[in-house]
Amino acid sequence: MTLPSRSPSPPSDPALAAGRTATLAVLAGLFMLATTPFLGRLVQGETDHLFRNVAYAVATAVLLWQVWRGSVWAWRLTVGFSVFSGLLVFIVGMLAGVSNWQGWVISAAGLGFMVLGLCLVSVPGIRAYLDSRWAARGRRSGGQA
Repeated sequence: MTLPSRSPSPPSDPALAAGRTATLAVLAGLFMLATTPFLGRLVQGETDHLFRNVAYAVATAVLLWQVWRGSVWAWRLTVGFSVFSGLLVFIVGMLAGVSNWQGWVISAAGLGFMVLGLCLVSVPGIRAYLDSRWAARGRRSGGQA
């Protein structure tokens, strides 16, 4: 009797392999965008709210890991959070950009959140890969995704 592998095997379909790489890039990009301000302040020696920021980074990593594993609810939350927070960050950046060039950088980060979140919905390779993960997860849990 062989036990099923816990780690997913690489997809044999080249389109799914490309979707796997693209999905990983998008999730890594979302994590980097979400944690860059915290890590930047940490490198500068600012440790204010360290526990809260570490908890936020861990929660973000767990959510994105669940998307990677094939959780539909985590995917929905990730898309919603990235689009909503991206819009808020973009607006705040635009308001700050009126008097400061750094506001434009903040606006670009907001656009990055929105674009990466929408990639999880609209890029065919990513959707095909996530659909295959959802189907595999549904089979493992007995039909419930």
